[in-house]
Amino acid sequence: MRYNLALMGDSTQLVKDQTMKRVDEVLVSLRRIIRATDIHSKKLSKHSGLTSPQLLILMAIDKLGDVTIGTVAKDVNLSQATVTTILDRLEKRGLVQRVRSEVDRRRVHAKLTDEGQKIVEDAPSPLQESFVEKFDTLPEWEQTMILSSLQKLAELMQASDIDAAPVLHVGDVTHHYTNSQN
Repeated sequence: MRYNLALMGDSTQLVKDQTMKRVDEVLVSLRRIIRATDIHSKKLSKHSGLTSPQLLILMAIDKLGDVTIGTVAKDVNLSQATVTTILDRLEKRGLVQRVRSEVDRRRVHAKLTDEGQKIVEDAPSPLQESFVEKFDTLPEWEQTMILSSLQKLAELMQASDIDAAPVLHVGDVTHHYTNSQN
């Protein structure tokens, strides 16, 4: 059996071209998501003077009441160290207070100041609220497909171990590596 090597070469090039086109389309879509998130973050910062993670933490404290830093960290899906750093900034701006627990003096609770409460009340809705409303209308299979694709994309970009909150925001991130990488 003889093969036409010239045709096989053209076919291989066609497959490579199609693959590169798909890669380009994925990267363009990813860039659009990053830009939309960045644009919203800048609007939020201009309006409130806060980053999305800062606002997310203020909103969590508002929702949870006097709360430990660990509880806030779990609620916003960020490490306790990251939340502590953000709380330091919020405390310097007079938006939160840290108060020792009356029951257990070893525990420190975060609570909103009046100014912090006002910012939460006046803050524009986060970008993810619109996203959540639209995402909720999708059938479960499509939601699962999107989640799986994004998790695989994060893995391909070696971003699976980056600490991130469930908030659409572009900005500083903190890397947390598993024990196998230490």
